[in-house]
Amino acid sequence: MDQDGLKMRLIKDIYKDNDKKRNIFSFEFFPPKNAEGEAKLFATIEELKSLAPDFISVTYGAGGSTRSKTKEWVTAIQDRYQITAMAHFTCVGSGREESYQIVKELYDSGVQNIMALRGDPPKGEVAFKPSVDGFRYAGELISFLKEKLPNLSYGGGCYPEKHPEAISLDQDLLHLKMKQDKGSDFFITQLFFDNKVFKSFMDKCRAKGINKPIIPGIMPITQYSQIERFTQMAGCSFPRELVSGIEQYKDDKEKLISFSIDFTVSQCRELLRDLGAPGIHFYTLNQSMATREILKKLK
Repeated sequence: MDQDGLKMRLIKDIYKDNDKKRNIFSFEFFPPKNAEGEAKLFATIEELKSLAPDFISVTYGAGGSTRSKTKEWVTAIQDRYQITAMAHFTCVGSGREESYQIVKELYDSGVQNIMALRGDPPKGEVAFKPSVDGFRYAGELISFLKEKLPNLSYGGGCYPEKHPEAISLDQDLLHLKMKQDKGSDFFITQLFFDNKVFKSFMDKCRAKGINKPIIPGIMPITQYSQIERFTQMAGCSFPRELVSGIEQYKDDKEKLISFSIDFTVSQCRELLRDLGAPGIHFYTLNQSMATREILKKLK
């Protein structure tokens, strides 16, 4: 419960009850590292709350490095802004009993939605290593939490262009089906920029029996250097028209952002209207301007 005694919604019910009557929009933030960042994030939430997001998610640092801040922010979002919030939680750095205690503490504080992820290795480590008595995969974490705390709603991640560590997309889809079977209620994708990739991914998911809601994770390009970074980080492919536009305006930030916003609006409209996406999850980078402009045009 939040401080006013109002129960926040389960995200699985937000998608289940909607039945395509409207588009569902959500935002993702990361816990800021200092007081200045916290002030900026509060300002960002104030600016975006008028757009009435259906929920907000808060990430979890590599190795669980922002554990306390994740809890602090998800509870603040629910208590202060009356917006359903989802806490990210990873396999990194916690054994089974500790994982249960952390998520139980979140639940006791009113958080009913968990994004269960494997997570990245701690800084300086290349390969993922499970903790002693910990979990190797997100599916194991979801299965454990679902048994211990069945009243929560659990989300999972997915990669339209294949997880970087997966041997093939088919193998990745088998793991995704396992996550669904173990208790994932919905999935949010890694960011992508080519809707053809998403359509192909969705067709393959449905053929494998993956029928839970799959929500596109979207983020506009705001600087030229992001193209290389996103390619390395997530294996993203980029449509030719996006790359040519970003290259054309790479030395004019205002025009670049305007072009990118228009591209993202068109991408989201196609996802919602033609490709059956149940909503859009915006990766905000804790900034409001681009997300606000995109969502205003979509609404």
